[in-house]
Amino acid sequence: MAQMTMIQAITDAMRTELKNDENVLVFGEDVGQNGGVFRATEGLQKEFGEERVFDTPLAESGIGGMSIGLALQGFRPVPEIQFFGFVFETMDAISGQMARYRYRSGGTRTMPITVRSPFGGGVHTPELHADSLEGLMAQQPGLKVVIPSNPYDAKGLLIQSIRDNDPVIFLEHMKLYRSFREEVPEEEYTIDLGKAEVKREGKDVTLIAYGAMVHTALKAADELEENGISAEIIDLRTVAPIDYETIMESVKKTNRAVVLQEAQKVAGVAANVVSEIQEKAILHLEAPVLRVTAPDTVYPFSQAETVWLPNHNDVVEKVNQVMNF
Repeated sequence: MAQMTMIQAITDAMRTELKNDENVLVFGEDVGQNGGVFRATEGLQKEFGEERVFDTPLAESGIGGMSIGLALQGFRPVPEIQFFGFVFETMDAISGQMARYRYRSGGTRTMPITVRSPFGGGVHTPELHADSLEGLMAQQPGLKVVIPSNPYDAKGLLIQSIRDNDPVIFLEHMKLYRSFREEVPEEEYTIDLGKAEVKREGKDVTLIAYGAMVHTALKAADELEENGISAEIIDLRTVAPIDYETIMESVKKTNRAVVLQEAQKVAGVAANVVSEIQEKAILHLEAPVLRVTAPDTVYPFSQAETVWLPNHNDVVEKVNQVMNF
């Protein structure tokens, strides 16, 4: 195995599928010779040529429309939206077209498109770059929404996403790109979409998270353990569809739950998870299911993001509330 950062694992996944399937195409703004703003596609154009890995104009609407046309012609497009805050420019292509095509065509046509994009706070980006919009995507039937929390998952989930015959929104938290390394197999492997992972076993409370908030949960769990509280941590990995079976199994064991998301509290993935838990496991709960989220405001300028973003202290506070309910 090789020691990889998450960005290296993502590059390796794309390289694997470009080798495996000549119909896989990677494109977006500056992804060619420059290798993308975060160098996720570095070296791929040189290895596979300008017809397989290529730059597009700075027009997300064009990227989305071209992806649909290519998918209809038998290709497997892997477009990059340079920052996910710019997804509004191509929402019609994603929600109005890609997500509906299988239904619209009576199952005769598919949209094997994997839209990759960085998102998330903590790295002092300008306005519109850090927004967490996964809730908007998860609300749209027909889309799968994947958010890895580590290099190993990133490679396996991305390969599986590219092979999927339905459109996948693959979101990559910027703070995780180069924050740590872990062992990642150099050969190809896949991780099923829609399957959560228990990252840490516990018996007193279930912490449910995804993306960078998984690491916030792990940090909080270490502190809670020092105070005699055993937290089980579930990494959703896919937020559409959500693996409720794994969640319910954990909640029925711990009888308490706190759901974490970096996005604002209103709507979003966490609200849906809380609703499902209270619909399906209310008789197992010893306390209300609480949320750790950002405030319901526009994402702040970078000088204020450290006080705006939820952190492990917020998690500890919420856990103490459910334990003392």
